[in-house]
Amino acid sequence: MSVSLYLTSLSRAIKPAPPKTPICNFHALPCRTSLKSNTILKPSSLTLFFTTHSPKPRHLFRPNHNNPIRSLFTGIVEEMGEVKQLGVADHGGFDLKIHSTTVLEDVNLGDSISINGTCLTVTQFDTKLSEFTVGLSPETLRKTSLSELEPGSLVNLERAVRPVSRMGGHFVQGHVDGTGEIVSTEPEGDSLWVKVKTTPELLRFIVPKGFIAVDGTSLTVVDVFDDEGCFNFMLVAYTQQKVVIPLKKVGQKVNLEVDILGKYVERLLSSGFVDSIKAS
Repeated sequence: MSVSLYLTSLSRAIKPAPPKTPICNFHALPCRTSLKSNTILKPSSLTLFFTTHSPKPRHLFRPNHNNPIRSLFTGIVEEMGEVKQLGVADHGGFDLKIHSTTVLEDVNLGDSISINGTCLTVTQFDTKLSEFTVGLSPETLRKTSLSELEPGSLVNLERAVRPVSRMGGHFVQGHVDGTGEIVSTEPEGDSLWVKVKTTPELLRFIVPKGFIAVDGTSLTVVDVFDDEGCFNFMLVAYTQQKVVIPLKKVGQKVNLEVDILGKYVERLLSSGFVDSIKAS
C-alpha cells in the first residue's frame, strides 16, 4: 500500500520505498505430507527422508544476504552429531537436520557451525529434541562430500571460535576447497595412518608438516606423494575416538580445506607482486 505524507510547507508527497522481498523463506509451512523416496543424482546419491509430524513451535531464521556472516574455526572437533534428515524441504531448498548436544548449548539462529569442515548457518533448532537444521546450496553439494550423508551418518561439529577462545588448531574458514578420497588406512600401534588422494590443484598447496583440515579436523600433513597425487597423516588414539575419519572406508570422500596462507602466497607470486618489489 502506498502511503503519502503531505508536508504543508513543501506541498509535496514523499512515498517510502516498497519493502524488500526476502530471498529465502525457510520453513514457512510445516510438512504434513508423509514421503519417503530415494533420488539418485550424479555424481552422488542423495537419500531424501520426510516424516509426518504435527506442527510445533519452531525457531526459524531468514538469512540477511546484505550482512553475510563471517566465521572462523580452529579445526578442533567439539562433538560428533548424527544426521536425522537430509533432503528437499517444503520451502524448496535442501536441508540437513542433525542431532547434537554440545553445539546447541548456546545456539542462536544465524550461528555458524562447521559440519565436516563446511561452514553452515543454523536456520532452525529445537533444544528439547537436541536438533538443529542448516540449509545446503547447490554449490555446497557439488563442492563437498555432504551429499554422501544419509540418516544415521555421523558428522564432525564445531562452533565458530570466539575472540577469547584458545587457538588449539589452525585458522580454518569452513570454506571447503574440494574433496579427497581415502585410498588406505593402516594402524601402527594405537595410531592410524590415513592416505588421501586429491586433485593436483589442491595437492600443490599441501606440504609436509603443514596444516590441513580434513572433514573439519585440524591435522598435520606427514608426507606428500606427488607421483601418486596423495598425502598422508596420522591420527592418535584420542583423535580416532572424537572424529569421523576412522569410521570411513577406503573409497569414501573427505572434505579438504588447505592452509589459506599457501593460497595467498600463490596469489601474490602470480600477480607479479614480488617482481614489483624487486624493481622498486
